[in-house]
Amino acid sequence: MSNDLVHALLLQSKACAYLGSAFHAELLNCAAADLEAGGAVAPLLAPWANADPKAIMAAAVPLRLLGALHDRVLSGEDPALSAAYPRPGQTADAQIAWREAARAIVEREAQLAAFMQHEPQTNEVRRSACLLGGFLTIAQETGLPLRCFEIAASAGLNLSWDKYSYSLGDAAWGPESPVQLPTDWSGPLPPLNAEIAVIERGACDRRPVDLTDPVQRRRLLAYVWPDQFERLDRLRAAVDLALAMGTTVETADAVAWTERTAGPSPGAATVIYHSVFWQYMPAESQTALRKTIEHLGARATAQAPLAWLRMEPPPENVAGMEIRLTRWPGGEERVLADVHPHGASVRWRGPA
Repeated sequence: MSNDLVHALLLQSKACAYLGSAFHAELLNCAAADLEAGGAVAPLLAPWANADPKAIMAAAVPLRLLGALHDRVLSGEDPALSAAYPRPGQTADAQIAWREAARAIVEREAQLAAFMQHEPQTNEVRRSACLLGGFLTIAQETGLPLRCFEIAASAGLNLSWDKYSYSLGDAAWGPESPVQLPTDWSGPLPPLNAEIAVIERGACDRRPVDLTDPVQRRRLLAYVWPDQFERLDRLRAAVDLALAMGTTVETADAVAWTERTAGPSPGAATVIYHSVFWQYMPAESQTALRKTIEHLGARATAQAPLAWLRMEPPPENVAGMEIRLTRWPGGEERVLADVHPHGASVRWRGPA
């Protein structure tokens, strides 16, 4: 079996450990050892056996494996596997969990393989805590209500960013909400007193998650790491709120949808935004989307401004994550903050 696949599993293990999932880190170490030995996981990863390292990581193969196993746990159809996974108040032994996982892979290989055919699709709701400062900055600087359009929105949970309650270190923002988003905030605060009125919102995704479908809801949960219980609770609360609000995400190509939907409009600041999406686009799609947004920006005026707000890795450091804002007319680009990929921390650079 490909050494590149083994390396990918070990690389993702380190990332999981760094981002606070000791269970998934050790589970991937077990999977790597199993793969090297030609064990149960080898046939499951066979579709990527001849892929180069860049393609393996671009396809997020280790995350597909973790998601497939967690989905099996959440289904409740494998009590032994579920019992071996972390639960609130109960630690889990990843070595024991892997033994159960290897058995499940043998018994349900086709089912797990089918899950893994679909690229990972997350909707980390605490990323709204990273984007919040950008929305507040746009509102303060333009003095206008906002039209918010999210690209690659998955289930659309970050479309409702203004309906959540935030704890930014010692400060707070937002209405009373079942969705509580605490984050470790450092640096000056964004303009928390900016007047916020979202008068229009929309979202697209190439393959949106239909929250009314319990299988698709479970798939969304499956990509949250099982020993991070607060993330799971936040996601469930956000899903419930989105269902109550009737949130919908249009099935559409990002470039065509943005050009058709998100042009500047008089009397409002139009905001095009996305999070942890850009790096998964082919280079030609990145170029096309950038040109589309810049073309829309060229039509912006003081009374019909356009903003491009994004949470993505900086070009020079794909291991980091930042909040970047470009605003038209003018096209000025600024880095507002350095942030944790899951929204756990924000180091704000923008003006107080």
